[in-house]
Amino acid sequence: MTDLATFREETRAWLEDNCPASMRTPTPEDEVVWGGRKQAWVNPDSKVWMERMAERGWTVPRWPTEYGGGGLSADEDKILQEELRRINARSPLQSFGIWMLGPALLEFANEEQKKKYLTEIARGEIRWCQGYSEPGHGSDLAGLQTKAEDQGDHYLVNGAKIWTSYADEADWIFCLVRTNTDVPKHEGISFLLFDMESEGVTTSPIQLISGASPFCQTFFDNVKVPKDQLVGELNKGWTIAKRLLQHERQMVSGIGGNSALGGSGTKLEDMAKQYVGEFSGRIADAAVRDDVAEHRMNDLAFQLTLARGGEEAKAGSTDGNLASMFKYYGTEQNKRKYERLLEIMGTQAVGWSGDAFADKEINTTRQWLRSKANSIEGGTSEVQLNVIAKRVLGLPD
Repeated sequence: MTDLATFREETRAWLEDNCPASMRTPTPEDEVVWGGRKQAWVNPDSKVWMERMAERGWTVPRWPTEYGGGGLSADEDKILQEELRRINARSPLQSFGIWMLGPALLEFANEEQKKKYLTEIARGEIRWCQGYSEPGHGSDLAGLQTKAEDQGDHYLVNGAKIWTSYADEADWIFCLVRTNTDVPKHEGISFLLFDMESEGVTTSPIQLISGASPFCQTFFDNVKVPKDQLVGELNKGWTIAKRLLQHERQMVSGIGGNSALGGSGTKLEDMAKQYVGEFSGRIADAAVRDDVAEHRMNDLAFQLTLARGGEEAKAGSTDGNLASMFKYYGTEQNKRKYERLLEIMGTQAVGWSGDAFADKEINTTRQWLRSKANSIEGGTSEVQLNVIAKRVLGLPD
């Protein structure tokens, strides 16, 4: 038996023994595990599952073991993900720390920072939010005005951020600040980490048309940040910011290659059969059937393209511009999914509340509204198209 075959056999056995039965079902919104100080354990099995996976390093299977990871190879990680999908296992931990900040820290942080923050992220002990966008600056990220002034043994931060997702639930923030105003705007930016419970930090949720408030505006009023919480070099934070944006855009793009609806696990084709009807196991209406099939093929093609891009990245034969291409297509594909779904649901898609509409119908309508934000967060679709035009196609300004 080959080493990989042995790894698969051992992984399958471990998952069967350690993944609770309730963790092999679709994830309700109130049972998503973000970790951190404020995590509410609606289902006790969620905590058991996260802790078991974290103990094995499998919340971040490719990270080095010295930072709380599993130290797996690419092939081993692929097997792990296949085995998790085989039993329909829930994600043990969702985290901006895993998706965005962690990869940047692995590349730019000092050893002390890596051992502290990466380990806490891997164990689900800390929940992060992102402090990038600012009021009045739109997509001009480098135009940020939040300042961090050198006060000897610490920085004094003043300013405001907007669209800080889940800032009211986060423990810490990774934040871009201006530390030099006498140089070109890209050269005077630094990358700071600090506790959201620091004196002078306040958050205000932003109500969306979907009824949810994942976004916040965050204010900093004379916030003291110790100097050892600076990542990388002073005034060189733009390099870290760009790399982290690549990870964010790759993370957001992933929603476009999956026809499952939100965390429900329900497939687009299953919903079509429910609302349009089915005949001999197929969607009854030929036009809807063709539409769903086309969407499914685009999903699969996108998944394969993402996989190819990942392999090219591991081989060092690609650059960060792929992230913009993936982010643009993935978010647009997700929006198209919900547009198709509302057409399929017909009048059942116009409900907001009341007994005439099932919870799944109401949630789907709200997810349709929420999907509009996908083409804004992580850099608007217009910004991604500009990146593609200039850096991929080489078109003139």
